[in-house]
Amino acid sequence: MTDRIVIAGASGFLGQYLVSQFRAEGATVSTIGRSSSDAVWGDTDAIVRLLDGADLVINLAGKSVNCRYTPANRAEILRSRVETTRELNVAVRRCATPPPLWVNSSTATIYRHADDRPMTESSGELGEGFSVDIARAWEKEFFANDLPGTRRVALRMAIVLGDGSALRPLVNLARFGLGGPQLDGRWFAGRRRRQAGTFHEFRTPGGRQKFSWVHIADVLEVIRFVRSRPEIDGAVNVSSPNPSDDRTVMASIRRVLGMPVGLPAFRWMLEAGMFVFRTEPELVLKSRWVLPERLLNVGFQFTQPNLAAALTDILHPTPATHARPQEQRS
Repeated sequence: MTDRIVIAGASGFLGQYLVSQFRAEGATVSTIGRSSSDAVWGDTDAIVRLLDGADLVINLAGKSVNCRYTPANRAEILRSRVETTRELNVAVRRCATPPPLWVNSSTATIYRHADDRPMTESSGELGEGFSVDIARAWEKEFFANDLPGTRRVALRMAIVLGDGSALRPLVNLARFGLGGPQLDGRWFAGRRRRQAGTFHEFRTPGGRQKFSWVHIADVLEVIRFVRSRPEIDGAVNVSSPNPSDDRTVMASIRRVLGMPVGLPAFRWMLEAGMFVFRTEPELVLKSRWVLPERLLNVGFQFTQPNLAAALTDILHPTPATHARPQEQRS
């Protein structure tokens, strides 16, 4: 029988990848979004029709955080996550045959700035500030209400590496000789940024802020794995078991591209440059040190666990497709 899969927020980098992969496998994939989708946000009746009898629903909806955290953008980042998740929650409750599994995007940014020890699902400490508040609100809405017929899994994803998204600007910097580490340092904090929780405090020197990542193919494999393991629910860290740091990531990108030199970017340069490009220093300066404890404990095997190989696979792909992992061990 053909799988019926519904993907919300499918227009983004990860959503487009998942749609193409599931359709290539023969699944019937429907989408929910703002336009050019099978159902649009606000038309709850249409969303119910898509979800009723579906085998899987995946929600990736949410405004990109790659922007300046103005009051308008902060409000939209929150609204686009919480309201869409709330509408899906309502729609699932209205289904005569609700989907047995709902996978919702979340973020590893929910954990605190960590350069002392890794954050796991069992021992990780949640952080504070605007980005963490968004993640908390998102997961709270996702797990709200009783859905007895639907298992829910929140994917706390690290930085997803693929042909686009977060990797593209780092590659562009390296190609222009600017692929050195992003060096944190002291910076003056404006009152408004402190009140909004968007100011990044200097903590980790030398470009040693941790960089937790996951290959885009492994996000797909995690979703497949979660479907096969009915005992998995709640929050799951989706990150390579081999996190790196900013300095090493930039050096690895340079090696793959054959760029011998990469000038570093100091905090004052980042503040100025990111103001011009309308984004936030936190995106490259926060130390994200995350381990996928739950996945490893139940035998999940990453197809791309090592950074150098993952970058080579993305930046110099071969005609061969990604191999499926061998039979998982329980």
